[in-house]
Amino acid sequence: MSELIPASGTVHWIGAGLSTGSGVGVVCDLADRLVLWARTDQKAQDRIGKLGLSGRARGAAFTLDLLASTLRAGDVVVSMLPAAEHADLLRLCLRHGAHFACSSYVSEPISAQVPAAERAGVVVMTEAGLDPGIDHLFAHRLVAQGRAAIGDASAVAEFTSYCGGIPAVPNEFRYQFSWAPRGVLSALCQPARCIEDGEQKSIIHPWEAVRPLALNGEIFEVYPNRDSLPFISQYTMPSTWRLTTFVRGTLRSQGWSSAWAEVFAELLAGDNDRIDKLANELAIRYPTTEADFDRVVLAVALKLRGNDSREWSGQYLIDLLGDESESAMARCVSLPLSFGIARILAGEMPAGLHRAAEDADEARRWLGFLDEHGIHCEFSEA
Repeated sequence: MSELIPASGTVHWIGAGLSTGSGVGVVCDLADRLVLWARTDQKAQDRIGKLGLSGRARGAAFTLDLLASTLRAGDVVVSMLPAAEHADLLRLCLRHGAHFACSSYVSEPISAQVPAAERAGVVVMTEAGLDPGIDHLFAHRLVAQGRAAIGDASAVAEFTSYCGGIPAVPNEFRYQFSWAPRGVLSALCQPARCIEDGEQKSIIHPWEAVRPLALNGEIFEVYPNRDSLPFISQYTMPSTWRLTTFVRGTLRSQGWSSAWAEVFAELLAGDNDRIDKLANELAIRYPTTEADFDRVVLAVALKLRGNDSREWSGQYLIDLLGDESESAMARCVSLPLSFGIARILAGEMPAGLHRAAEDADEARRWLGFLDEHGIHCEFSEA
C-alpha cells in the first residue's frame, strides 16, 4: 500500500438529485472549495440556492471531460450518480490521484479497482448513505451489544434489517419516488438471497416474498433485497451463532404489494425497453412535488438465545419525516456521507476500500455525528 495522498481541500460533489441534501453544507464548512456538478449549470445553481450555499459553493454542468480538466491530486470526488457510473468516475480519480466517495454498494467494477487505489494512495469510500450506510452502523452496534450480553458461546441468532423511503401520508400508489423510477424497477428485478427458517433461500422475484412487519403498533410490508449473505462476515458475527434468520431487505407502506400488482405483472413480462417505458410512465403518473413530504423508516434487529437459556434482543429504529426544508431521504443519505468525506479530508482513512463503519466503536462515532445533525435513533432491548 502506498502512502496516502493528502487531501487537497477541494470537493467535487457530482449530482444534484433527490438525495443531495444538507450533508453538502457540512462538507462545504469543512472543505476549502466545493463544486456541485449537475446536468446543467442552472440545475446546479438552483440546488445550491435551495441548500443555502449561494456564494459558498460553485456550480457547474457535469461531463466526465470537464471534470477531468479540473481534477487535481488529493481532490475528493463524491458520486451521487447512478451506481453504474461510479466505476468510470473512480477510474478518473485513479488517473489523477483523487479520492472517491459514494453511498452505493461495492460493485464488481469498483472492487476490481481497489488494488490500484491502494497502490496509488487513494481512498475509496463506499456504502456510506442510509442503506447501505446507517444500517451497517446499527448492525455493528447490535452485534457488539449481543456479544456483551450473551458472549461468543453457542446461540441461535435472528437478524433483520429493513429500510424504506415511503410517503409521509400514504397515497393510492403506496409509494413516493425518492430516486429514479428506473432504478427502483431495476432493484425489484434483482433476485435476493437470505436465510429463513435456518436455510439459505434464493428468491427470484423479491416482491413474491412480502410479509408484514409491526413497528410501534404500525404494520408495514417488507421483502428481501439483494444478496444478504456476504454481510454475515462483514458484520463480524461469531461463528458460534447459528443463524436461523438473516435478512436485509426493503420496507414499504401497508398495501404496497396490492397497489403495485400491475407493475409486477409488467416486470414479469417486460424486456429492458418495456421496463424503461414503464419507468417513464410511472414518473409522469406519480411525480414527487415540493408538497409531497417523505418518510424514512429503518429498523435493524437482532435476537439471541443461548444454549444456557439466556436471551437478548435489541433493535435500532429511525423513523424520520421530511419537511419544507429537506426530504428525509436527502438528510439520511447525504449526512452520513458527509461524515465519511470529513474523515477523508482529515486524512483519517488509509488508502483502499472503506465502508461506513467497520466495527462497533467506529459506528458509535458515526451515530454521534448523525444525532448532532438531527438524525435520531431509538434503541430498545430486552
